[in-house]
Amino acid sequence: MKGILGKKLGMTQIFSEDGRLIPVTILEAGPCRVIQSKTVEKDGYVAFQLGFEELRKEKNVSKGRLGHFKKTSQKPYRILKEVQLDGLEIQAGGDVTVEIFNKGDRISVTGISKGKGFQGVMKRHNYKGGPGSHGSMFNRAPGSIGQSSFPSRVWKNKGLPGHMGNEKVTTKNIEIIDIKKEQNLLVVKGSVPGANKSYLIIRKND
Repeated sequence: MKGILGKKLGMTQIFSEDGRLIPVTILEAGPCRVIQSKTVEKDGYVAFQLGFEELRKEKNVSKGRLGHFKKTSQKPYRILKEVQLDGLEIQAGGDVTVEIFNKGDRISVTGISKGKGFQGVMKRHNYKGGPGSHGSMFNRAPGSIGQSSFPSRVWKNKGLPGHMGNEKVTTKNIEIIDIKKEQNLLVVKGSVPGANKSYLIIRKND
């Protein structure tokens, strides 16, 4: 598995060679600096700690994280995540770029979905709701949520109103339509989680 950190820039549409219109998302993928290499001998597993978006001012970094960057002799970065880079031999201080992907590859994109606040059952769980006319007093309410004598409580995992969105979401099996290596851009088919300018983890499917 290979991965990189990136940012969602927005959606647009392109035409394929046979004239089909394809909705696509533009992703900024890297370049990412390798801050630290994790090894089986020292850490018990193999991974690479990547930094994305270099920060110009050290005052915007916590002292603990700033000490970590200075210990590895690296400049501070806004985003710091661990990813696996199987088959790549990169030491700390090296860069991971969009070149680890190829056109036509399938990827998985992980991000934080858009927060939608407190929502009712019709929007949150796709409930049908009640009649909308003839004096109905039951329109968008959840309705009955349990039994009376037994078990005299609400069952666990019952779909009820509550906070919606702002969760970690992974969209799998997304096709890479095009790669613009000079601009560090990936053009992928369809949508990905998160709002524009939100940060993502992009992994290549095995």
